[in-house]
Amino acid sequence: MCIACSPLANALTQAISRRAALKHTIAGVTLAGAAGAAPSFLCSDAQAATEGAATLYVGGPIVTINDSQPTAEAVLVQDGKIVAVGARADVESQAKGPITTIDLMGKTMLPGFVDPHGHVVMVGLQALSANLLPPPDGEGGDIPALQRILRAWIAENGKVIERYGVIVGFGYDDSQLAEQRHPTRADLDAVSSETPVLIIHQSGHLGVLNSKALDQAGVTKDTPDPDGGAFRRETDGSTPSGVCEEAAFFGAAGKLLGRLDAQAYLEMIKAGAAFYASFGYTTVQEGRAMPGSATMLAKAGEAGLLDVDVVVYPDVFQSIKEIAPSRNYKNRVRIGGAKATIDGSPQGKTAYLSQPYYKPPQGKGPDYRGYAAITKKQIDDAVDLAFANGWQIITHANGDAAVEWLIEAVDAATAKHGRGDRRAVLVHGQTARLDQLPKLKELAILPSFFPMHTYYWGDWHRSSVLGPERAERISPCNSARKLGMIFTTHHDAPVANPDAIRVLSATVTRVTRSGYVLGPEERVDTLTALKAMTIWPATQYFEEASKGTIEPGKLADFVILSANPLAVKPEELIKLKVVETIKEGKSIYRAA
Repeated sequence: MCIACSPLANALTQAISRRAALKHTIAGVTLAGAAGAAPSFLCSDAQAATEGAATLYVGGPIVTINDSQPTAEAVLVQDGKIVAVGARADVESQAKGPITTIDLMGKTMLPGFVDPHGHVVMVGLQALSANLLPPPDGEGGDIPALQRILRAWIAENGKVIERYGVIVGFGYDDSQLAEQRHPTRADLDAVSSETPVLIIHQSGHLGVLNSKALDQAGVTKDTPDPDGGAFRRETDGSTPSGVCEEAAFFGAAGKLLGRLDAQAYLEMIKAGAAFYASFGYTTVQEGRAMPGSATMLAKAGEAGLLDVDVVVYPDVFQSIKEIAPSRNYKNRVRIGGAKATIDGSPQGKTAYLSQPYYKPPQGKGPDYRGYAAITKKQIDDAVDLAFANGWQIITHANGDAAVEWLIEAVDAATAKHGRGDRRAVLVHGQTARLDQLPKLKELAILPSFFPMHTYYWGDWHRSSVLGPERAERISPCNSARKLGMIFTTHHDAPVANPDAIRVLSATVTRVTRSGYVLGPEERVDTLTALKAMTIWPATQYFEEASKGTIEPGKLADFVILSANPLAVKPEELIKLKVVETIKEGKSIYRAA
């Protein structure tokens, strides 16, 4: 997906505009039971050094991702930038003034990971909600487990529920539940019949409301399905089951989450950024900013709540007034361009395919191919607008039919406005066909693939979504590389945790939950996978001159790993741990 649950952020910002102005002092909102609470940051020796002093990193493998100098013995940092890289004696001699030496103690230094697609605001919501993720990221393996987790969260968050009047859970996945179905309003009524309960599907494209939540959202048996969405019904064909898809979900959930205020919103942003840092990311994305989101991110930056850089892409259909791209960060925030969304998620069976789903969802016929969330004209106009204004546009397209719409739109806009260095991005492209890759290359559309899907939903794609043949080709990284294309790889958090190591492992191994290797011909080597997480996403952002490799003149953005990913077997990559994350020479996360 490209978490189209970001429309929920729209509801939050709309609510904020109706509330009091932001206070100068941001008080913390304590929400227990976080889905991976934000880490406690520990100062490194480098931080303790005198400001302006040089810092020398030695004592472990240094993987630069710089083809002209792949490894180094030492790295010298001063004033947040890399001064020298190479042999220790040569590097040390270039220091000006006193030196603080950091011993890596055998751990491996790499460039900080650059997130090519995710949703830092909604990651914050995930981190502060009841964690309904299935194993290995949570305990949501069946409906009784979801109910137990929600009840535990309620017990720990009484004041929050009293203040905002809603119980929120994030990350359930029907494909991983023992019952192999979505929970219903009745299942959530068993948790609470007095307070609205809202749980968000791991894809972010669906959710479930209990009876109280449906009532407060104004959803009844007479409520029609909105364009681009649906309220699933009970066997009588009219009573809402509680399961809501796409636009139906966003509208209903927005009415409930709109109760959150500026304080909660800023705490979400802070928690989201901190959670990203704990996985080694130094640059992150807000991949579909709805009206007001960019403003709130700017406020978070002004308040000093961000330790990572955030690149923001306002929604081209709803936040056009906020699209003012800049290559310069202000308080760690900048607008990168515009975001368009064509369709939904394959695992939720709302992606727009050219061929029918292997097994259609309940209530759909054998010819069901999913659907577009917008019209063909809308994407054509959006891409044309971006090209006319020189904006970068990143476009969510999961189904191959949606990918074709993007190709056609970019082709038309290029013919009209000419070629230029716009770096349009295909976000996800999970079912992009092999015959579409040369078209992407010709039009300079950079694919940001989602190979982590091979682990989380690979078995589901084979058995239910796409079938054995089509499932093998999802996220065709190696086919793109054979054409000489660069690509980036993402996690689309909060669809899953922003787990860089899981992204790396999945890109190299493509092993599913069951241990099946899904599409072995689309695996790539570890160095290629690392480039797709460092220098290539830096290139996607027009930031290749300052990020993505360890070389003189670039920002001192690093991640320290427990071992060298280039020296371990592919099947062992998943065991790597993030030891520390360093942003411009400052430690922003250190593992306990």
